[in-house]
Amino acid sequence: MAEGAAPGRSALVGAGARARRGGRVTAARPLALPPPPAPALPRAAPAGGGPSRRERRRQRTTMNVEHEISLLVEEIRRLGTKNADGQVSVKFGVLFADEKCANLFEALVGTLKAAKRRKIVTYQGELLLQGVHDNVDIMLLQD
Repeated sequence: MAEGAAPGRSALVGAGARARRGGRVTAARPLALPPPPAPALPRAAPAGGGPSRRERRRQRTTMNVEHEISLLVEEIRRLGTKNADGQVSVKFGVLFADEKCANLFEALVGTLKAAKRRKIVTYQGELLLQGVHDNVDIMLLQD
């Protein structure tokens, strides 16, 4: 019996490798690892050779984003002013508070991020919030 163990109770020996269970001593079992995942099989091309459903959806989404960005460019031109470099710029607060923009864009900030990723507009920071970033200039890079 190990020192300090209560009478009638067995103590773990070593690093928990053996314990008394149900009247017999058993060794601790190693953890079983799950089998490795099966390799992914290549998907078959859709019948007829046209684009897959996923590809058609991606194309529709891209077209919608491109359309929203073109609308955003129009609104920046409408509300903005030319600066000394000849670039059109508008304050975020002006764009956000405009009633036409509010009705036109479901997610103005998301459209701005998409336009910035495509290098159509530029502004300081990653995320623009109403109130906090009202004085941030949004500059149109492409005409």
